[in-house]
Amino acid sequence: MLTVSNVSLRFADKKLFEDVSLKFIPGHCYGVIGANGAGKSTFLRVLSGETEPNSGEVNYPKGLRMSVLKQDHYQYDDMTVLDVVISGNERLLKIMKEKDALYAKPDFSEEDGIKAANLEGEFAELNGWMAESDAATLLHGLGIPHELQDKKMSELTGDQKIKVLLAQALFGDPDILILDEPTNHLDVKSIAWLQDFLGNFEGTVIVVSHDRHFLNNVCTHICDVDYGKIKLFVGNYDFWYESSQLLTRLQKDANKKKEEQVKELQAFIARFSANASKSKQATSRKKLLDKIVIEDMEPSSRRYPFVGFKPDREPGNNILRVEGLTKTVDGIKVLNNISFTINKGEKAAFIGDEIAVTTLLQILAGELEADAGEFEFGVTMTTAYFPKDNTEFFEGVDLSLVDWLRQYSTDQTESFIRGFLGRMLFSGEEALKKARVLSGGEKVRCMLSRMMLSSANLLMLDQPTNHLDLEAITALNNGLRDFPGIILLASHDHQLLQTIANRIIDFKEDGTIVDKMTTYDAYLALAL
Repeated sequence: MLTVSNVSLRFADKKLFEDVSLKFIPGHCYGVIGANGAGKSTFLRVLSGETEPNSGEVNYPKGLRMSVLKQDHYQYDDMTVLDVVISGNERLLKIMKEKDALYAKPDFSEEDGIKAANLEGEFAELNGWMAESDAATLLHGLGIPHELQDKKMSELTGDQKIKVLLAQALFGDPDILILDEPTNHLDVKSIAWLQDFLGNFEGTVIVVSHDRHFLNNVCTHICDVDYGKIKLFVGNYDFWYESSQLLTRLQKDANKKKEEQVKELQAFIARFSANASKSKQATSRKKLLDKIVIEDMEPSSRRYPFVGFKPDREPGNNILRVEGLTKTVDGIKVLNNISFTINKGEKAAFIGDEIAVTTLLQILAGELEADAGEFEFGVTMTTAYFPKDNTEFFEGVDLSLVDWLRQYSTDQTESFIRGFLGRMLFSGEEALKKARVLSGGEKVRCMLSRMMLSSANLLMLDQPTNHLDLEAITALNNGLRDFPGIILLASHDHQLLQTIANRIIDFKEDGTIVDKMTTYDAYLALAL
């Protein structure tokens, strides 16, 4: 059991959390959630011992092994992939290296033999004979093929390195597993494998993730970092979300009733306090009034932007026709004679090869020319495009946020622009900062604002949840769900695809597509 006792942490004048006391029990998975900047990752570092709290302590029994998902992709560039995974159990890797060095000695002595025997005993206790096999199994499950496992880490791509570091964290049956955004850059098969692994894991799992579907599938408890505290809830993310919304509504309703009662009592006291026949009643009402306490509702660090898309006109019957589109990128044919028709009422998810998906969306948005083929939007269609890479919209742009958004608005008034930005969580002075200095999540909210102002009836979105927190992802999900027009959507967010899409177009590595009128979950059930 991992125990947190009266832990508090401040950075300068900012209180992240205080007086946190929690118990993490084996066999359970704890999802740590909260707004960006609330202190989720910092809390994980406190649990792992990397960051010292200002007060309180973290304890777990001696002899238990804690494993933490590393974030530095370049730390192990000189090591082989298999060795990096096995180093998840540092003691085991050290024993393996010491054994190899001893047996390689030309003058192997009796003393060396005794030392080797001791190492062999400890090696067996740590299940060392299965180490390479277990490491290979983890790597295979995460999509790292056998031919890469003896290569140096420096020879792998960034996404492959991330998978290796995840395998390292999972290796060797740790007692406590701490994972910060483990699904980042994982494909659908790897995420499904990880969910199964954690579902069968007997130790304690503590995880930060922005993937709602993942949290729902693996978590038995939710740790909510908010109001300067960390509270523990039983259940998965959806259960926490529904219950927290209900609790907030109940507290607001209770306060509203108390406020109405206070007003009634104050009015009675004002009317009858000078009336001799009513003075006793007025006095008793005043005593009652003094007992009524309006509960303070602390300001939450969790904020939901408003995301809503209103098309300027209803789509006609002709939406989009794509005929024989072909495109080669860096010598690879990513689109190979692609043809499909989008019909009224459809919300299509583009999944599979990401280069192919992005290339197609860029062609439809007019940013790229196809090598062959054609496409045509219906005459009633107006389009808006959310690109995966928004660099060109912000880099070197010397405009305030108000002036940046004004470029895309038909209503140029200051009050309208500021009101719109306020709903997207840019209020007061935040609306005046330079667009070029925005964070990744802030840029995405700006790009969504630009898209909303277009009033288009066909939306094309390429990975819109990148850099967003759970609250913004939820707001986007709701906005797209309620949108009455056409959607072409590429995303890694499972829940977004499942709740939005009624058609799946899967782009294969050979440049072809598989096209099905179905939900995302139903398609995966057939494809995986």
